[in-house]
Amino acid sequence: MESTLLVGDFLLVNKQAPGPDGIGSLLPSAAIHRGDIIVFHDPVDASLYLVKRVIGLPGDRIRLHDRHVYINGHALTEPYAVYRPSPPDNFRDNFPRLQSADPDINSLWWIRMRKLIDNDQLIIPAGNYFVLGDNRNDSEDSRYWGFVPREAIVGKTFLIYFSLNNSAPTPGQAAAAAMPGSTAPPGHPTSPGGSLLNFARWDRTLRIIH
Repeated sequence: MESTLLVGDFLLVNKQAPGPDGIGSLLPSAAIHRGDIIVFHDPVDASLYLVKRVIGLPGDRIRLHDRHVYINGHALTEPYAVYRPSPPDNFRDNFPRLQSADPDINSLWWIRMRKLIDNDQLIIPAGNYFVLGDNRNDSEDSRYWGFVPREAIVGKTFLIYFSLNNSAPTPGQAAAAAMPGSTAPPGHPTSPGGSLLNFARWDRTLRIIH
C-alpha cells in the first residue's frame, strides 16, 4: 500500500457493522464502498490481517488492461495508484488472463477465476470484493489469491493516529547511545534530543486516510 500507508503507521479502524446512515454510532456506517481501504483476514491464511483498497464491488465486472482498471467497461480514475518501475508482467498488468498462470497465483483461485470470466471481464460474486494494493506493481492482492468475502472484513481504516519512523532509533536506543562514553552530539538521531524529534513521522500523525 506504499506510499498511502507506510510500515510503522498505526491505524484506527471503523469496525461498526453496516447500518442506515450510521444510526446509533459515533462513527460513519461501515458499509463498504469502492475506494475504501479495509482490514481483513487473509483469504489464504485467516490468522493474518491484510490492508488493501476496495476496487470491485459485488456484481461488478472488472478488467485490467495495460495497467488501467476498468469497471463495467469504464476506466477507473485512480489518483492513489503508484506504478514504480518494473519489468512487464502480462498477468499482473492485463488481468484476468487465461493463457498462463503466474507462479505466485493461488492454485484454488486460478481454478475458480476461470469460471467467472466473461468477455475478458471477471464477474465479482455477491458478498465478495476485489481489492488491490496502491503500490500496483508490487502487491499481492485479489489478482493472486482472489476475492475478499464480506465476513472476512474486519473494518475500514480512516485515520493514521501515529507513525513510527522505522529508520530512526527509539528513545530507549537513543538514551543508551547517550550514556557516558557516547560521542553522539546533541541533535544527532542517536542523541536523546534527536530521538524525540526523529523516532516518529510527525507529519503523518492524525492524518485522514484517503
